[in-house]
Amino acid sequence: MPLDRAVIAMNFDEVIDRKGTHCLKWDMMESICGVSADTGIAMWVADMDFRPPEVAGKALTRMLHQGIIGYFGDDRAYLDAIAWWMQNRHGWDVDPSWIFSTHGLVNGAALCVDAFSRPGDGVVLFTPVYHAFSRILRHAGRRIVECPLDIQQGLYRLDMTKFDRLIKGDETLAILCSPHNPGGRVWSHGELREIASFCERHDLILVSDEIHHDLIMPGHQHIPMPIAAPESRHRLVMMTAATKTFNLAGIHTGNVIIPDPVLRQTFAQRMQALAISPNSFGMFLAEAVYSQEGADWVDALMHYIDENRRLFDYRIAQIPGLQSMRLEATYLAWVSFAETGLERDDICRRIEQNAQIAVNRGVTFGAGGEDFHRFNLATPRSVLTAALDRLERVFD
Repeated sequence: MPLDRAVIAMNFDEVIDRKGTHCLKWDMMESICGVSADTGIAMWVADMDFRPPEVAGKALTRMLHQGIIGYFGDDRAYLDAIAWWMQNRHGWDVDPSWIFSTHGLVNGAALCVDAFSRPGDGVVLFTPVYHAFSRILRHAGRRIVECPLDIQQGLYRLDMTKFDRLIKGDETLAILCSPHNPGGRVWSHGELREIASFCERHDLILVSDEIHHDLIMPGHQHIPMPIAAPESRHRLVMMTAATKTFNLAGIHTGNVIIPDPVLRQTFAQRMQALAISPNSFGMFLAEAVYSQEGADWVDALMHYIDENRRLFDYRIAQIPGLQSMRLEATYLAWVSFAETGLERDDICRRIEQNAQIAVNRGVTFGAGGEDFHRFNLATPRSVLTAALDRLERVFD
């Protein structure tokens, strides 16, 4: 079976010491989170503590063996690999001519804001949501329009009637996280159509950030927005990347995929005006991992992360006042501390200072995140177990 081959090739239980390697997640957690790298556990930055698939390492080895790191040319194989992946893993037919390569998807989102809105325009975020979006918008001089999600039966839900009332008329753009970060929600076909209709009603360009689309828990299925709402393609910008899927964040290579020719031309002009061009490492590695070998590795990865999720949810449920949201996708657990009866500062002190665990504070994700913290589960099970032991101790 492909899963067995991938498991044999990859030991997710291996603890890799990342300290002292210019690693943001571990080397910067003391200065940013106040948690010592010597005694702490890093569960904040959304990259994994696992080696990428072997096929990625082989691609790097071939580059180094050739010996000259020059300008990348002839990107047909790279674009074809992206199209192959989207068709084979997601059932989405992508024309290679639709694809732009950006320096990661935060850069992709920033370019969309620059290309499709103006300073002072409103940009809709369905909050709580990935904190980089609000940072981009503030620095770009856009007005953030928060549409807070509801929690029903332990999952985030949309309330479009409420969202309609929040629109003032100067909004030009909406940014969606699908699957949702930090809640781990896989939006249903009907919900995606509701979002597309909302953007149609208010004449909004929809930027759908689907970077977590491969990290789906067993029993769930991600639906790309162009499949859920094909009629929305004239206002749709899709964002995907190999970086999150295969733990290659450092190559800063993302795919901005635009089916509509008018939007595509507008985006291309901004790319050219800002002289955005990809790096060769990202192109070679993306081409390598968008393959059957990469697919086998992802299947094995999600089996391991799903077991981590089961362990995490079980242990969190034993701690009075803590509740983890049901995770349908991503490797990012979203935990509510609302029922502990503790003040926010006390909760942060217990997690960061007493337990020595670096996490993402929910307040940074916008309206609705105030009572939550985000935990990265993409780590060896022994590390996850140690973190859970510490949480049990400080919240006993």
